[in-house]
Amino acid sequence: MREAENIRQVEALAPDWMGFIFWEKSKRNVSKIPSYLPTACKRVGVFVDESPDTIRRIASTYALDLIQLHGQEPPEVLRCLRSVYCGSTAVPRLIKAFNIATAEDLETTKPYEGLADYFLFDAKGKMVGGNGEQFDWAVLQHYHGSTPFLLSGGIGSSDADRVKSFHHPQCIGIDLNSRFETEPGLKDTDKLSKFIKQIRI
Repeated sequence: MREAENIRQVEALAPDWMGFIFWEKSKRNVSKIPSYLPTACKRVGVFVDESPDTIRRIASTYALDLIQLHGQEPPEVLRCLRSVYCGSTAVPRLIKAFNIATAEDLETTKPYEGLADYFLFDAKGKMVGGNGEQFDWAVLQHYHGSTPFLLSGGIGSSDADRVKSFHHPQCIGIDLNSRFETEPGLKDTDKLSKFIKQIRI
């Protein structure tokens, strides 16, 4: 999200979290502070292989509630961020994203247990995210970690039944992005509204 009016419209649909991408190579990159930022849902900042100092600065500027690491960040980066925020009264929670295709890919989550508050499981694609591609969610039956996760990867308006039928004790939510856009960074609120109503029934 980056357009003020679109942010207001999506916020009115009562999402739990709203994402802002801070990666210059992304077509959805937030290059300046929108004139309106959500207050009724939590703000997630998405970063790709960024330095902890830059992440901390942007997190402060945008009053982020969550920090999503969507690159090849090693566990040390999460340790550093936790150390930076140690003792702070406003500690953003950490999300570590993983590109998943096979059960073997889930092994890469193990070094991050206890460091990330949440994992995000995305499909493998040309870009690090926002590809609109899906993966076989059945692979996630092999995930036995203790960290809760978000389901991502090309979820679209035709996937409501698939989402409702997916069950895993550690799945806490879904990520909606590219398949609900009219253009990069601009969400189709009608599509979103219909989908949210379908999955919340």
